[in-house]
Amino acid sequence: MTEHRQGEPPAAIRLPRVPVDTAAWHADPHSEPSAAEGKSTAVVGAQQAGDGGWHPFRLLREFAIVVVVALILSLLIKTFVAQSFWIPSQSMENTLVPGDRVVVSKFTPGLFSLQRGDVVVFHDPGHWLDEPNTKRSGISGAVTSVLQFVGLYPSGDDDLIKRVIGLPGDHVKCCNTRGQITVNGVALSEPYIYPGGGTDQLKFSVTVPAGRVWVMGDNRGDSSDSRFHDNGTGQTGSVPESDIVGRADMIVWPIDRMGWLSNYSSTFDKVPKP
Repeated sequence: MTEHRQGEPPAAIRLPRVPVDTAAWHADPHSEPSAAEGKSTAVVGAQQAGDGGWHPFRLLREFAIVVVVALILSLLIKTFVAQSFWIPSQSMENTLVPGDRVVVSKFTPGLFSLQRGDVVVFHDPGHWLDEPNTKRSGISGAVTSVLQFVGLYPSGDDDLIKRVIGLPGDHVKCCNTRGQITVNGVALSEPYIYPGGGTDQLKFSVTVPAGRVWVMGDNRGDSSDSRFHDNGTGQTGSVPESDIVGRADMIVWPIDRMGWLSNYSSTFDKVPKP
């Protein structure tokens, strides 16, 4: 043991050499990174920023997925739920006027039964349209056809819209002494008929065959309906239920004409079953 005299400073104490932990040193957030370490950190940061950054191809892919899903949903809705149609003629004035857009429910007929007074859209049952509605041609026509197919544009080029007056088995006749249509012997008071457009342009007396309906336009003086396509038996003028696309429920365009379509149940509530 080394001795020292009182009043003299102690000899210098030598500490053992301890190796410096460079890893711990660099882990210190207050330490300055080396040039190599700084470069490595910058590269990692750039990669991380790139992973969450904006990629045109990724954005395009996601947009395409959204569009495809929307088209599929629209096609399913058009096929099974509802479809829009446009009105091309005056045959349903003033209930519907040319240019109106209507929404048609696919649940009728089917889930819900047809009722007298329903306004229905149906496929041409046998060359009722002597002059088919004008179709667009060229690129615009092709685009319109595609949009109509998926349900994003109103249909109506080869379809008709009328009001159901007689159901299967009904005896429909024109007219009584007051010029009214009768169904199963009951005269109809029809408030939806175009003012001044009487019902007696053509006399008829038919029994509607099974699986078919008798339809007439609200503008009786300007509607090529069941009356003008029948041979007197009710067979050729009536419309097969299988040709009915659905029941028109609502006008959705133009805005100032938007509203629900009525089947005027009070007009037919006294008509007995056939």
